[in-house]
Amino acid sequence: MTIEKIETFILKDKLSQSFFFSQWEYSERCICVVKVTTSDGQHGWGEGYGPATILESGIKFLESTVIGENPLENEVIWNKMYRKTLDFARRGVLMASISALDIAIWDLKGKILNLPVSTLLGGAHRDKIQPYATGFYYMDHDNPARDFEKEAKLYLSQGFKAFKMKVGLGIERDVKYVKLLRELLGPEAKLMVDSNHAYTLREATELSRKIEKYDIGWFEEPISPEFYEQYNELKSKTTIPIAGGECEYTRFGFNQLIKNKSVDILQPDICASGGLTEAKRIGALASANGIDLIPHTWGTSIGIHVALHFISNIESIPGRMYQPNFLIEYDQTENGLRENLTFPSIVMKDGMLEVPKRPGLGIDVDEDVLRRYAVNKSEIKTSIL
Repeated sequence: MTIEKIETFILKDKLSQSFFFSQWEYSERCICVVKVTTSDGQHGWGEGYGPATILESGIKFLESTVIGENPLENEVIWNKMYRKTLDFARRGVLMASISALDIAIWDLKGKILNLPVSTLLGGAHRDKIQPYATGFYYMDHDNPARDFEKEAKLYLSQGFKAFKMKVGLGIERDVKYVKLLRELLGPEAKLMVDSNHAYTLREATELSRKIEKYDIGWFEEPISPEFYEQYNELKSKTTIPIAGGECEYTRFGFNQLIKNKSVDILQPDICASGGLTEAKRIGALASANGIDLIPHTWGTSIGIHVALHFISNIESIPGRMYQPNFLIEYDQTENGLRENLTFPSIVMKDGMLEVPKRPGLGIDVDEDVLRRYAVNKSEIKTSIL
């Protein structure tokens, strides 16, 4: 049995209302997913995080390296892909193409062996994971916080107990909106902020000091991901934990974050930083250095299921009788691809998500939905997801 066919699909979902944050405004979701099929007809699904058309080109470039390989030997395949691209793609979108293929191969491997990915990773330390709602983006340029009250009530009614909001529109406005959300969500809610690297070190320090009193769980991507030392300096100037890694790649990039003591919380996006094969290695680095790891997620529910399996396998350090809940990011912005593409659907019960016990990632793609969202590749604009 060998890998016989690789298919890519660019999917687009036009939003009913655009939203924005510190960097960009979105009017649609555009995502590349990949299907890997063996010579005996079994298949697995993956997705990458990055510009969909470039991801597809990267997957096509890697196709000849993967075709003919044994899908059970995922580390061998990963190394061949990495070696083929080492001279020009140690970071960035081509690594996300490797990630998409690697995830599909893990899904395929689980289906072949009739085992969930969590078991293949070494076992699930937990069968339920607490989602935090990523939301509170901005809809109205004149009144960015216009819908915050309605959004907060919705998330609370759904059972969320942890939330992440966007900042980065300016320090004074950020402070105003953080104060508003803390009042809306109540003192018991876990509240995090994310500027998407909008600030200088001076600005991030000022904002941190002004919002410390609102009990912030972490400040995500406060400054540019290029400035490892500045992250370390910011950590020394605030009591808010600092998080980052969404823009980092492979164990080598995360080793730089760790060596520079840049963050308190590592946030690899498994669909970009090297797939599950490399995420396992990044997890070992985090464990060896006593650093928390909470993956970034975006895209379809393929990526959410990848993170569920991975987080279930993270070792608890330090060990103790009563462990805190492990968190998973659960984006709540409009996204038909996340809601409709795969089955069975994600169900949150009592504020928790269950780790799937079905083979592979525990999901499959509804190919009718796939066809509905698939676009003519010549019509796709190269844009960040």
